[in-house]
Amino acid sequence: MNTDTLKINNFTLSSSAEVPSIMNEIELCVENKVLIHIVSYIHNTVLVQSLIREINKVVPAAKVVLLKHDDKQKTSVVLFTIKTEDEKHISDEVLKELYVDHSNKKSNIQEYRTELFKRYFTDHLTNLPNLYQLRKDLENCEKCGLILLKIDNFQTINNFYGFVVGDYVLEYVGKYLKNVLSPHQVYRLSGAEYAIITDENLGFYHLKEYLSELYEKIKNINIMYQETRIFIDFTLASSSNRINNNIFSKVSMALNHAKKKGVPFWIYEDKMHFEDEYQRNLQLSYIVREAVENDRILPYFQAIVDNKTKQITKYECLARLMDANEKILSPLLFIPIAKNIKIYKEVTKTIVNKSFATFEDNEFEFSINLSIEDIMSNEIFNFILDKLKNSKAASRVTFELLESEAVQDFKKVDRFMSEVVRYGAKIAIDDFGSGYSNFSYITKIDADYIKIDGSLIENIDIDEASEIVVDTIVQFAKKLGIKTIAEYVHSSVVMDKVCELGIDYSQGFYIDEPSLKLTKCENDRNA
Repeated sequence: MNTDTLKINNFTLSSSAEVPSIMNEIELCVENKVLIHIVSYIHNTVLVQSLIREINKVVPAAKVVLLKHDDKQKTSVVLFTIKTEDEKHISDEVLKELYVDHSNKKSNIQEYRTELFKRYFTDHLTNLPNLYQLRKDLENCEKCGLILLKIDNFQTINNFYGFVVGDYVLEYVGKYLKNVLSPHQVYRLSGAEYAIITDENLGFYHLKEYLSELYEKIKNINIMYQETRIFIDFTLASSSNRINNNIFSKVSMALNHAKKKGVPFWIYEDKMHFEDEYQRNLQLSYIVREAVENDRILPYFQAIVDNKTKQITKYECLARLMDANEKILSPLLFIPIAKNIKIYKEVTKTIVNKSFATFEDNEFEFSINLSIEDIMSNEIFNFILDKLKNSKAASRVTFELLESEAVQDFKKVDRFMSEVVRYGAKIAIDDFGSGYSNFSYITKIDADYIKIDGSLIENIDIDEASEIVVDTIVQFAKKLGIKTIAEYVHSSVVMDKVCELGIDYSQGFYIDEPSLKLTKCENDRNA
C-alpha cells in the first residue's frame, strides 16, 4: 500500500465517555480527504449517535459509513485519510488503494504458501528432501529402484554424547552422502535413516554388486566433533523386484532383517515372504491386546517336589494367554508382542494378582517369573511392594529373576531384592547354566534358590559333560547356602540322577504338567 497516499487509523471504544478523547485523536489524523467507518453491533446507541454528532462537528467534510459486526461490547472507528488535491471521491480512492493492498497481500500469502509447501517436503535439519518427497518421487517413477541406508550406532551416539552431537552427526552424514552419492538424490527420512533412488530397478545380482560397491564407499566414516572422533557405520537395503508396488515397505522390511542378521545389506525378494511375518505379528498384537482387555491372561501352575520327602511343596506360576477361541498361547509367543505394544506391565500385574489370589489361603509356596524390565520398572516395583504389604501369602512367594547378561544395573536389582525380602519373599535365579551364565552372577545376587536350566538337566543321564557342569553348580550353591531346583525332569532316570547329585527340588513333566488348577503328582500320591 502507498502510505503517502492513503493512511488508515483504527480506534476502539466501549462507552460514550471515551468519545471526546477519541475525537481529539481523530482531529490530529485528519487530512483533506476523509472516510470514516463506524463499526458496531447496533447503530441506535448513545455511543454511536454521539460519535456521529461529534464527527459532523469536528470533520464536517468527512464521509461517514455505518457498518455492523458481532461484538456487542465494543465499537470500532476506522479512519481513512488521503492527502491529495485530486477531486475524485475518496471512496473510489480508498477502494483502489485497498485493491492494491489486497493484491500485494495475496501475492505475499501465495509466496508464504509456496515456502510452507516446500518446507513440508524438506527435512529441517539437513535441508534434504524428506520422506514425503521420497514417496511423491517414487509414485512418479515406475522403473526406479530404492536404497535405504541407516546409521547402525546412532542411538548409542545420541545417548552418550547428547542430542546436540547427534544432530551434528545427522547433518554431517547428510552432506557427506549428498557429495559421495552424487548424482543420486539423497533423502533424509526419520531418525538416522537416509534413502536414494536409482534410475532403474536392478536385478538381484547387479543390485548385490551395486550395494557391495556402495557399502565399501561409505563404510567407516569418521567425524570429528571438537576433539572427539566418532565412527559411523551403515546398514543398507533394497529390492530386486521388477514391480514397484509397496517398494518402500518391502525395502524397510529388508533393512530390519539386515539389522537383525548383522549383515551389511539385504535385498528383498517376494519369495522371502517378510510380509507374512509382519501380518502374523499384527494378528498376534490384536490377540494379545484383546486378551489383556478381556482378562484372559492366566497363570498355569506347575508343581515343584522336594527330592527328600517326595512331597509337593511349591508351584511355579507360568503365564499363559487364552485367545477368543479358548486356545492357549505360550509366553514365548505373546510376551515379546506384549512388550512391543507396551502392555507388558499389564500382563505382569495380572499374573501377580491371580497368583497371589490362588495361594492366599493355602500353605504352598509359589514362584513368579520377573523379567529385567519388571525389576527396572518403578511402576511394577511399587505394585509388587503394595501386594506384599497386603497379602497373607507374602512370606511364601519367590520371585524368579532370569539369569541374564541384560542385567546392567545391579543397584536396582539389589534395591528390589532388599525391599521384597523385608516382607518374607524369596529370590531365585532362573535358568542358571543357559546363555551367558557365570558364577559371579550368583555372588552379586543374594539368592535363596538356583533353578538349573533344563538344557543341562534333560540329558543329564546320558551326557557326562552336563552332569559335570550340574554337579559343579550344586556344590558351589551348597557352599553358599543356596538351595537348587532342577528343571525339565522328564523321566524317572533323570529324577534318580538329580537326586543322586544332591539337588534339593525337581520340576518337570515327570512330576507335573502346568495346568489351571493345583494338582498332585504321581510321586506325591504314592509317597
